[in-house]
Formats: sequence, C-alpha cells, structure tokens
Amino acid sequence: KKGLIEIGSSFTISKNGKEVKMRLVGSNEAKPEAGFISNESPLGKELLGKGKGDSVTIKAPMGEIKYKILQVE
Repeated sequence: KKGLIEIGSSFTISKNGKEVKMRLVGSNEAKPEAGFISNESPLGKELLGKGKGDSVTIKAPMGEIKYKILQVE
C-alpha cells in the first residue's frame, strides 16, 4: 500500500521535536549513524507498515522513546 513504510522506504520522523530523515533497509545495509536503519531493529520493526501521522514508542534502556512519522517517500 502506498504511503506506508516498507524496506527501501525513505521517511522523516520526529524524535523529541527534532526531525530526522531515515531509510529502512535490510540488516546487511544498516548504518544507523547514516540514517539507514534495519528492518530487524526495534525501531525498524515498529515502523514497518506504518504511515504518515502514526506514532511508535520504543522501549530503550534509558526509558521509552516516542517517534512520530511526518513523511513517507
């Protein structure tokens, strides 16, 4: 379905009010520091199949982190 995050999708998310551009890739292409996140990572798993306006919450060692999807390309 168009507009949903899948492997190969580029998207912009908001984390703590800061916009971050990312791309969802297979695990062998993942480079989190460059914005390429794996579909097998906790964030990648949560974002898969979500669309613009959706929010996801990830449990991290420091607590929960909430992300909002602003744009899917």
